[in-house]
Amino acid sequence: MMRRRIAFLGTLALAVSVTPDVFFAPSIAGLGAKASDEKVEIDKLPQKVFATLKAKFPGAMITCATKATENGEVIYDIEMKKDSHKHEMDAKEDGTIVNFENEITVKDLPAAVTNAVKAKYPNCTIKEGMEVMVIKDKKDVLEEYEVLIETADKKEVELAVSLDGKKIH
Repeated sequence: MMRRRIAFLGTLALAVSVTPDVFFAPSIAGLGAKASDEKVEIDKLPQKVFATLKAKFPGAMITCATKATENGEVIYDIEMKKDSHKHEMDAKEDGTIVNFENEITVKDLPAAVTNAVKAKYPNCTIKEGMEVMVIKDKKDVLEEYEVLIETADKKEVELAVSLDGKKIH
C-alpha cells in the first residue's frame, strides 16, 4: 500500500504525496481532460505507469490523470507540474512512454513555428508552448511542438506544429 502525506498551508490541503517523489493535487484533478477520457485516481494507475512517471519526472505534482483507448490500446495521460513548469506524459499500460511534453516559454518557440502559426491564424495570441518528445534508441528526441493559441474570435485552439513549421494540425 502506498504511503500518503498531506501538505498543509494553514487549513488548506495543497497536495497528497503518493510517494516521496510524486505528488497529486486533488483540488485540480480532472482539469484538462477531454470529454472522451476517463478520469483515473492516482492510486489506481498501473504500477508500471507510476514507476515510469516517478523515474522520468521525480518530484512532479500530478494535476490530472486520465485514460483513453487509442488504436485499441489503453493510454494513460498524466499532466503534472515540476519546478513551476507543466509536463505531460502519455504511457501504455506496461509503462512504455508514447510521448511526453515539456512546457517552454512562447519566446523560446522557434521562429519557424511562431511564423507558421501566425500565418495560418492571423491576429491570434500564442498562449503556451510545449516540446513534444518521443524516445528513440533510448534517447529523448524532439518530435514536434504543441502550441495553445487564442484565435481572433477568442477561441482556444491546440495545434501540433512540425519542427520546421511546415505542418500544422
